Amino acid sequence: MASVPNEPPLVLLVEDDHAGRLLYADWLIDAGFRVEQTHNGLQALERAFDLIPDAILADLNIPGIDGYELTRRLKSDPRTSAIPILAMTGYAPFTNDPGRADRAGCDALLPKPCEPEDVTSTLRALIDDARERRSA
Repeated sequence: MASVPNEPPLVLLVEDDHAGRLLYADWLIDAGFRVEQTHNGLQALERAFDLIPDAILADLNIPGIDGYELTRRLKSDPRTSAIPILAMTGYAPFTNDPGRADRAGCDALLPKPCEPEDVTSTLRALIDDARERRSA
């Protein structure tokens, strides 16, 4: 379940590369986030519905359903439509159509390799914006 006022924000991390997933999880935990991890798009979809995290950090090039389809499905479902999604990619075809992530509904995008500060500051900003919209 998403965080309560004094609890650290919950981030659902979606990354198929095991070493990369552990690296991102360490960054997020060190920055004060709670982290749940998944390795593919279908698993991420199920976990997002179960957990309703504060934010999702997702690689766009993941097995099952890719990050674009994952984002479209999450943004079209009323249970998860307000969850901010930070996409990241090192996927070469992305350069041919950089607007695709935006059209899918991603709230922000970082190219890989990402710096820890960029990931955590972007997530914090997205979570803060989402909280402000909910309380308005």
